[in-house]
Amino acid sequence: MASFEEKLQEYAQLLVEVGINLQPGQVLNLRSDVDCAPLARLCAEAAYALGAKDVVLEWRDDALTRLRYLHADDSVFDQVYPWEQVRCDHLADLNAPYLVIIGSDPEALAGVDPERISRVNKSRYPAVKRYSDAQMASRLQWCIGAYATPAWARKVFPDASQAESVDRLWDAIFNAVRVAGDGQAAQRWQDHIGEQKRVVDILNRYQFVSLHYQNALGTDFTVGLPQGHYWAGGAEPCKTIPGLEFVANMPTEEVFTLPHRDKAEGRVYAAMPLALHGNLIQNFYLDFQGGRIVDVHAEVGEEYLRQAIAIDEGACHLGEVALVPFHSPIRDTGILFYETLFDENAACHLAFGEAYPCLEGADGKSKEELLTLGVNDSITHVDFMVGTADLSITGKTADGREVPVFINGDFAF
Repeated sequence: MASFEEKLQEYAQLLVEVGINLQPGQVLNLRSDVDCAPLARLCAEAAYALGAKDVVLEWRDDALTRLRYLHADDSVFDQVYPWEQVRCDHLADLNAPYLVIIGSDPEALAGVDPERISRVNKSRYPAVKRYSDAQMASRLQWCIGAYATPAWARKVFPDASQAESVDRLWDAIFNAVRVAGDGQAAQRWQDHIGEQKRVVDILNRYQFVSLHYQNALGTDFTVGLPQGHYWAGGAEPCKTIPGLEFVANMPTEEVFTLPHRDKAEGRVYAAMPLALHGNLIQNFYLDFQGGRIVDVHAEVGEEYLRQAIAIDEGACHLGEVALVPFHSPIRDTGILFYETLFDENAACHLAFGEAYPCLEGADGKSKEELLTLGVNDSITHVDFMVGTADLSITGKTADGREVPVFINGDFAF
């Protein structure tokens, strides 16, 4: 049996070689929580071994972030320091691939004023916009991985000892990313990507104009899809390097597309809690009319949800539709991770806010031109899970045919 160290090494290599698909001479932008440093170091080592020109590090710390929100002068939440924009703009000029290692406590910011969080996100947006736009448009490779920190593990396994909870979370992470320490993770990922492409090809042939969701929670919701949309999943093409593919999330079980920002109607219930900016939102639903979220309700954390959809004009419109079979490897573990990277791959989900421009002919168009085509624009992008064991999704084609897409939580094909 492979040791933990062997699995961690294989995971780092997987993130850099398959997730990012780093090319010789590229500068890797690596962001990591400080508690995830062992994996970050291994990723940097793997990057240099592949010929990285440089690895630029950005460290984050939950405790210091919380202290800042609680005690910093109120004026700092409406500004960014000049060097932050210089840094992001230079990374955008380089088309520097972006690797993020997460492991935050899901409730790290519990009790923090949600208005301060909203103000920080608004003020940072102009500084990070060029680099963020390049990421969203796949002009550079990007990938998100995870590290089992004690704070996160305690939340996921509250009845276990600290050591046991961390071990169990690592087992779940390695299983989700298909790492066994046998050197075959990359091949397992290629096989997985091939299956996702099969589903993508079927969906793209239908060119649905809308999808209708229903389940016993009370979801009765229809989302329109713009003409010329396409589905993606597994490996995505890097638009600045012909023939290069990367895997944006590890794990990923989803196939996704672009919703029309003005075509969403009805009520959709969340199937799982949402960890948002260090706070938990639980047992919630959203009401849509004319593409806009017109009302929300949550039993826990409603104020954070309301702040999230009001951060700018685009935050109350959808930016992503993603399909995940209920019987996915992550859902089958029965674990609630309290982390979107994993939980979104355990259930069908939607996202409000910024859209991935999965639209033929989108390249080169301005934000204003894309808006007229139904592509949403926002400074935020928040995934929330809607998939259940009884979820049905019916697609409608341009000629009026209704096609089962999901039956009892799983793909109908």
